[in-house]
Amino acid sequence: MITESTYTSKRTGLTWNVHYQELDSFDSIRNLPIGAAGAFCFCGDKFVVVYAGENRNVWEIPGGGIEEGETFEECIIREIHEESNMKVLELFPLGYETQHCVTTNETYYILRYAARVEPYGPFVSDPANGEITEIRLIDPKVYKQYFDWGKRSDVLMEKAMKVLNSGNI
Repeated sequence: MITESTYTSKRTGLTWNVHYQELDSFDSIRNLPIGAAGAFCFCGDKFVVVYAGENRNVWEIPGGGIEEGETFEECIIREIHEESNMKVLELFPLGYETQHCVTTNETYYILRYAARVEPYGPFVSDPANGEITEIRLIDPKVYKQYFDWGKRSDVLMEKAMKVLNSGNI
């Protein structure tokens, strides 16, 4: 499934065209210049959202940039740990996004995952850079109270819940 959308960032005012391609494996896109990854994480029957308070003031899913030498999987496992203090128990590819900024002509490639997680311990703060200041475990049905990417987030949430469904979610 392919989902196309356009949005203007409230924070920066930049307009983006987003192309989301659903995939079950990232093997076919390993040659793309993937820069970041984000995960729809579930702890039991709750959905994990993180608050990026440092200059951004937004709720979002855990994720971030791929560091040199990291695999896709190493990146998202590290980011989930740093941003939520959660251990990844299961990880599944959902797809990837091509985000093209109409204003600046920049293009970014971002992987999307689903993950089943459990806490290592209490969350204090993001040890990498302190950008994430709070996490919440919420009912997945109310995630749009925290962030809303339109049809794209609906498609991602539906697939994440489907691949992780084991009777608990």
